[in-house]
Amino acid sequence: QVHMVESGGGLVEAGGSLRLSCATSGGFFNRYGMGWFRQAPGKEREFVAAISARFGITYYKDSMKGRFTISRDNANDTAYLQMNSLKAEDTAVYYCAADARENGTPRPDEYDYWGQGTQVTVSS
Repeated sequence: QVHMVESGGGLVEAGGSLRLSCATSGGFFNRYGMGWFRQAPGKEREFVAAISARFGITYYKDSMKGRFTISRDNANDTAYLQMNSLKAEDTAVYYCAADARENGTPRPDEYDYWGQGTQVTVSS
C-alpha cells in the first residue's frame, strides 16, 4: 500500500528557509520520478520541481531556480524540497507526487500518487 506524507511546512518570515520532506512507503520510491507542486488559495496547482528516479536529474519551474532545490534519498524512500529566500508569494500548500515513468514531469495529471500536502506560509 502506497503512503506519502509531507512534513516540514510552517510559518516563516520572508527571506527565510524551510525544508520539506516527503516520506514514502509501499516499495515504489526507487522506480518513480518525484515531483513537488504547490497550490495557493484560488489558484491552480503549480509545478515546482521534479527529480528522476535513478540518476537524480532535476527540473525546476523557472521562477524557482536558484531558490529551491529538490533532492531524494533512495535509501530512505524520501524526497526533499529545500526552499531558500522565501517570498510571500510562495505561500501555498505544497504537495509531493510520484510518477511511475521515472523521469518526473511538470504535468500534475501525469503523476500516479500524491501526498496530502503541507502548508507553507511566508509572512512579509
